[in-house]
Amino acid sequence: MSTWQDLVSASLIGTERAGVPATGATGLPAPGGAGPGTPAPDDPAALLLDRAALLTVARRGGRPAGRAEPPPAAEPDPAPAVSPVAARRLARMLGGEHPDLLAEWLTAAAARGRRAPAHLLPALLDRARRVSPSDPELRRLSAEAGGSRARWLAGLNPDWRFVTAHFQADEDAWRLGSKSQRRGYLTALRARDPGAARELIIQSWEAAGPERVMFLSVMANAGLSLADEPLLEAALDERDAEVRGWAAYLLARLPGSALGRRMAHRALDCIRIESGARGTRLVVTPPAQGDAAMRRDGVTSRPGGGLQEMDARTHLLHEVLARTPLRTWTDRFGRTAEQILGLRPGAWAPVLFTGWSRAAMAQRDQEWMTALINWALAGGPTGTLFGAETLRQLARRVDPARCARETAACRGAEIPPPVRDAISVLRFRYDMLKELEL
Repeated sequence: MSTWQDLVSASLIGTERAGVPATGATGLPAPGGAGPGTPAPDDPAALLLDRAALLTVARRGGRPAGRAEPPPAAEPDPAPAVSPVAARRLARMLGGEHPDLLAEWLTAAAARGRRAPAHLLPALLDRARRVSPSDPELRRLSAEAGGSRARWLAGLNPDWRFVTAHFQADEDAWRLGSKSQRRGYLTALRARDPGAARELIIQSWEAAGPERVMFLSVMANAGLSLADEPLLEAALDERDAEVRGWAAYLLARLPGSALGRRMAHRALDCIRIESGARGTRLVVTPPAQGDAAMRRDGVTSRPGGGLQEMDARTHLLHEVLARTPLRTWTDRFGRTAEQILGLRPGAWAPVLFTGWSRAAMAQRDQEWMTALINWALAGGPTGTLFGAETLRQLARRVDPARCARETAACRGAEIPPPVRDAISVLRFRYDMLKELEL
């Protein structure tokens, strides 16, 4: 094949003097005639430019073009695509606007029997490819939302193999597959038969080693029930701190669990209602110290992360509140969540806000999440860094249609940045979920 320099030289000298250099690339026109299926231009200058363009493509391809067989057609997908306005919302998220809400969009679309639009699937699958294999939820949701078209694309691009791995999970994947394939199989089994998945975990527990954390994280996604309690209680005695932490988290989420009752007993010693001349208020007394039983239930005795400013007793109170069933407070005080938050907690407001928010998010209690975020939007305790982060997480989990005080908060002359950000997220999620109904 002639070099690129041959064409450059001919263009400088002129085609009248040098002629048009011949090239051997498949599909290029021959001098003074036609190549395979391609007529040669009558103008030598035009022929030179055509060859330069085609040679550029050939050089970029790295080898002469061969014969390409068209790929097989994608299987028909019976699920209708989302509405155009919902598709535009998805494109905005894939473009970088609130990307952490992508999993919620996919979940909501699947719940409504809709699929992602075909033209956005490459961007969606590429976004899912970049997440950590140890956190495959977005990959699973993307594979489900893409349907048959996602499987077709995965056959064309090895980077998207996780799609076919999700749909092809079987017992061989559990026995012989990688960690991600085993997780995919267990996730699918847990979704369709929680009892069978639990028995598989029990049978595999002793030999699982590091995979025990994966087992518990799969249990968190679907099917959690009191039938899981014996397994989780036994996991509280494991040496691995991460395993113990997951077990305590799941038991705290589980209505009617023994851990929840133990936490309620501790929590009721810490908070009471007191009425006096200055009105009714919450009186808070943090635990005196931690003990072995509290540590077994996941209550650490030393602060860490965003709670480093708390002293040890305050930290213990926060940890106890985060693991206590929220009905403990409504049953004991005979008040709704909003009424309880309306009592004057004084200097303890930031600790109560973060502790109760963690409990509400773990227990997925919309009544409490709504009351807490309305409290924050109305000027509640979000001044600390940790309070602002808690509000950020609440705004991504609460039902946005239930936040009645959002409009009132917008009327203030000075809206704190955490509140302004929460309002932005709530509006985005409200519109996003409404669009998926169209």
